[in-house]
Amino acid sequence: MSPIIAPSILAADFANIQREVEMLNSSAADYIHVDIMDGVFVPNISFGIPVTEAIHRYAKKPLDVHLMIVNPDNYLEAFRKAGAEVISVHYEACDHLHRSLQAIANLGAKAGVAINPHTPVELLTDVIQDIDQVIIMSVNPGFGGQKFIENTYSKVSRLKDLILAKGAKTKIEIDGGVNIHNAPNLLAAGADILVAGSFVFNSLNPAQTISELKEISLI
Repeated sequence: MSPIIAPSILAADFANIQREVEMLNSSAADYIHVDIMDGVFVPNISFGIPVTEAIHRYAKKPLDVHLMIVNPDNYLEAFRKAGAEVISVHYEACDHLHRSLQAIANLGAKAGVAINPHTPVELLTDVIQDIDQVIIMSVNPGFGGQKFIENTYSKVSRLKDLILAKGAKTKIEIDGGVNIHNAPNLLAAGADILVAGSFVFNSLNPAQTISELKEISLI
């Protein structure tokens, strides 16, 4: 089965955002990954609801919105209205994670949870059946272009074992430093969704790079 490819729009040329979104529309991408950063939860600021709405205006692929923000519950409805079809909140930012997941589901979106590199996957044991996708951060969140953390492979394998043990249908998404070289090993470990930002948008032919990621087979 081919991986689900979710190019991160954060790495796109924002002076030509319509053109970049239309390129993704015509590519083999499955999702458009939208990183929301508040400068508090992570040491960077990206963009918010108005830009998400603008991306959605042109997008023909589902928006996979990753909230790297404090108090995410306050913004779930606004991002859903802005066009998010998948909304992921950080485990580390939620005092009542189960309630956050229920709120996302009640809005009609798929509910995701992101975990930072230091957060064990085992902490999701009691809610895994309520999660549509888990984003494993394979870099420290906040900036694009970082070096991939090698411990990610083990983390993916452990999460896959947890999902199977619980009979859940949760998909595993990898975000950070994904490229054509580590993608086969990530898929072999159990990953389903690959987020790629700099690797796609800094390439000579982003659409071709997306196709190459899409066509990767398990090693």
